[in-house]
Amino acid sequence: MGVLMSKRQTVEQVQKEVQEEKEAEASTSVLQEESSINRAAWERLRDGRGVEPEEFDRNNRFTPPAFIRPTRKLDDDKPPDICLEPREPVVSDEMCDVCEVWTAESLFPCRVCTRVFHDGCLRRMGYIQGDSAAEVTEMAHTETGWSCHYCNNLNLLLTEEEMYSLTETFQQCKVIPDCSLTREDFLRYRHQAAKRGDSDRALSEEQEEQAARQFAALDPEHRGHIEWPDFLSHESLLLLQQLRPQNSLLRLLTVKERERARATFLAWGSGSTISEAECHRARHSWFHKLLPEAPSSSVSISHVGPIADSSPASSSSKSQDKALMPTERESRSVDWPTFLRENVIYILAARPNSAAIHLKPPG
Repeated sequence: MGVLMSKRQTVEQVQKEVQEEKEAEASTSVLQEESSINRAAWERLRDGRGVEPEEFDRNNRFTPPAFIRPTRKLDDDKPPDICLEPREPVVSDEMCDVCEVWTAESLFPCRVCTRVFHDGCLRRMGYIQGDSAAEVTEMAHTETGWSCHYCNNLNLLLTEEEMYSLTETFQQCKVIPDCSLTREDFLRYRHQAAKRGDSDRALSEEQEEQAARQFAALDPEHRGHIEWPDFLSHESLLLLQQLRPQNSLLRLLTVKERERARATFLAWGSGSTISEAECHRARHSWFHKLLPEAPSSSVSISHVGPIADSSPASSSSKSQDKALMPTERESRSVDWPTFLRENVIYILAARPNSAAIHLKPPG
């Protein structure tokens, strides 16, 4: 026996069916449009004409990926096999890391990892905005290079457990996230962090002077404050230095960083060793855009990390080099594994694009 329906129910059912048909047609239309665009893109690839990022302008294609923090492996404290010879080939990726498409147009390579990017994709993702776009374009194809959003943020090197520890320290020391810090804020934080877990502990006069020098290195433009990303990168480095063995830090180096380290060692060393003075000098070289006294070499070793030309570390590079050359240091020879261990934290510290020195070397 059929079910009788009111006139209102009949109208609602008809409207629902019509709406479902419209949604089905719209979905089919979108799929056909995407299929047509993708087909045209593949035809361009097949014909060797390349694909422009604009052809893949879809919201779901330009959603920033969820970042998963790294986990430490059980054997990451064992010495990694990083030999001086043979040299490792450095080959950048062929496809944009965002849209995963090859293009005939130029790609921006990261100076740290092998990823490459379209400028249009970086804009859509929000990783470059305004004046920074021109800066990226200028830096990416120079010897100085440009770090991508993954490598620029040193905090991304921390595991979940390490990040929890750092967050807890910030909370106990009443550090407000995403806010700049003045010199007084920075020194107060350093005092509070030193006392954490032991109220009787305090920074010595020498440690306070060292903290003041570190603040100056984080503020190369002498603005009187340091930005939150620079402060976060600095604290992340200190935590890595405190919690990780050097072998674990060595495993964080990319092939490009290992090759730059090799170029430095081979250019400044003699055979299989390098003098201790040159080893100390190398710690500063990672942050120099241009190191005037660097020896000539087919591979530049002085363009690893940017530093403001107006900063003390840049303007006084010659005096620093002289200060790092005392006679007593000449007696000790440093082999390749030791050189790498003593420089690894500074190589990592040179990753960000910021002009700040995120871990000022001693001396």
